[in-house]
Amino acid sequence: MYLEKFFRRITPQVVSMIVVPFCSLLLAVIAAHFVLGPIGWKIGSAVSSVVFSGITGSFQAVFAAVFGFIYAPLVITGLHHMTNAIDLQLIADYHGTMLWPMIALSNIAQGSAVLAMIYLQRKNTAAQEINVPACISCYLGVTEPAIFGVNLKYYFPFLCGMTGSALAAIVCVSTSTTANAIGVGGIPGILSIQPQYMPTFALSMLVAICVPFVLTTIVGKRRGIDKVTDAVVEAETKEALAPAVAADAEPVKELTAYVDGEVVTLASLNDGVFSAGMVGDGFAIRPAGEVVVSPAGGTVTVLMEESRHAIGLTLDDGTELLIHVGLDTVAMGGDGFTYLVKQGDHVSKGEPLLRFDRDKIKKAGHPDTVICVVTNPADHAAFAFPTGGHVEAGKNTVAHRAAAATVEASPSFE
Repeated sequence: MYLEKFFRRITPQVVSMIVVPFCSLLLAVIAAHFVLGPIGWKIGSAVSSVVFSGITGSFQAVFAAVFGFIYAPLVITGLHHMTNAIDLQLIADYHGTMLWPMIALSNIAQGSAVLAMIYLQRKNTAAQEINVPACISCYLGVTEPAIFGVNLKYYFPFLCGMTGSALAAIVCVSTSTTANAIGVGGIPGILSIQPQYMPTFALSMLVAICVPFVLTTIVGKRRGIDKVTDAVVEAETKEALAPAVAADAEPVKELTAYVDGEVVTLASLNDGVFSAGMVGDGFAIRPAGEVVVSPAGGTVTVLMEESRHAIGLTLDDGTELLIHVGLDTVAMGGDGFTYLVKQGDHVSKGEPLLRFDRDKIKKAGHPDTVICVVTNPADHAAFAFPTGGHVEAGKNTVAHRAAAATVEASPSFE
C-alpha cells in the first residue's frame, strides 16, 4: 500500500498504470524474499523446534495429552488451521511430523463419540438421520458435522471424544509415530504414516475408537439418552395404536389426580430427561398411595410388559399421556409393578391402571415419584399444570386446558 502511494505520487499520470504496479510489486517481492522470508523461516523453525521438543522431550506424554485434548475445541474456533503450517515446518526440518497423527486421532475420537450416540439412539429414526452421516464424515476427516450437529448438542459426547483423543495421543507420541506428510484425517490418515509406524498408529486408532465409545455410552445411559429414545418409540407406537378420534370430539378440559400424594413440578426432579421437558410437558406427584388411576377417559395404548413401570393413554380427544412410575425403575425388571388393565382397554376417569410397591422401589434405590407428561402437545391446546399441594386420586382436579380455563392456572389443594 505504501509503495503504491509513493510511486503514484512521483510517477506522471500518463505512465502510472504501467510503472506503479511494476515497481510496487518488484520491491515487495524483493522485500518478501530477502527480508520477510528469512525472518518468517526463523520464526517457523523456532516454533517447530519447540513443538518437536515437546513431542520428543521428557514431558512428551503431557504435551500429547494436552494437545490431543484441546484440538477439538481448536476446531470450533478455527485455530486448528495453524497446525498445518507447523506440520509442514516439522516435515521440512525433521523429515516427518509427529503432530499430524494426533490430529487424525482427534477426528477419529469425535467420530467414535457419535458412533456411541448412534448406538444409544438406535431406535430414533430422526436422530439417526443426523448421527450416521456425521459419523461417516468424521471418520473420513471432516469433524464439523459431528462436533456441531451431535457432540456439542449433548455436550458430554464432545468431552468423551476429547478424553479419548488425549489417551490416543499419549500412545501415539510414546511410540514415536510419525507421518510423512499431512493428508486426509480420520481413519484414512494411516496412509500418511511412515510404514514402520503403521502398527503403532493402528493401536492408537483402536484407543481413539474404543475409549470415546465406551465413555459416551456409559454417560449417555446415566443421563437417560437411551430412555429418551424409548420414549420416542413409545410415542410412535401410541400413534399407531391410538383409536380414531372424531373431528367433533369434545376436548378433555381437565385432568384429575392419578395417585394420592403431593404435586411437584418436573423441574424439581433433577433427572436430566423429564426435568428438561425432553419427553413432554407435565407434572409429577410424590405418592402417598400405590395405585395409579386414569386422570381422564381414554384408551390404553402402550404397556411395557417387561418392566410394567409406565403406561401410555390416548384420551378421548386424542391427547396422549405417558404416566411413568419412579425414576430409573426400568432397571427393576417389573418387580413390584402390576398392570390392572390390558392394551386396548377403554378406561374411565378414576379407573385403576397400575399398582406399584413403594417399599420395593425405595429398597432398589430409586425415587418413587409418579410422572405424567403430554407427549403430543402440538396437536392440542396446552394444559396449565399445578405447582404444589396434596391431592387424592380420582378426586382433585390437577390440570386445566389453558385455553379454556377460567379458573386458576395453578390451582391450590387442601
